[in-house]
Amino acid sequence: IGVAGLRAGFARERPPVADEDWDAVGYVDERIAAYRDALRPLSFADRGLSLQARLGVYPHEKAAPQRVVVGVELAVEDDAAPHGVGADELRRVVDYEQVVKAARAAAASGHTLLVETLAERCCEIILSEFNVSQVKLKLSKIGAVRGAKAVGVMIERTRADA
Repeated sequence: IGVAGLRAGFARERPPVADEDWDAVGYVDERIAAYRDALRPLSFADRGLSLQARLGVYPHEKAAPQRVVVGVELAVEDDAAPHGVGADELRRVVDYEQVVKAARAAAASGHTLLVETLAERCCEIILSEFNVSQVKLKLSKIGAVRGAKAVGVMIERTRADA
């Protein structure tokens, strides 16, 4: 379906607003943008990256690094994606090894009190250094709470947030 077909289909969908308040062209263009964003490929980096990090608020957490596990999903900015298959070139994708190195560098950058802060730092680095528009990151501390295998956070950031 081309843009003209999408415009025709979306124009039949009217949100519940008064006629004088409805901007059909604006509405259609917003829907097309959302449709294109939905077609961007998600590129998955390592979902079980194990790192050593100095992380936590308690004295025993400050005494030595502890194991954390990072999982990350990246929305790659790829101009060819909404239109079909792009060129088979490395520049179109994210180098996962470099993403892993960035996460390791963030974890090794010194003591961090909060899991949330370390997760946000990782997202900030990824958004600034790689060709991605969105990062979903899960960071878990292994064995931090008795009775739980892991505790942690899951955050999502976009380039607009950075």
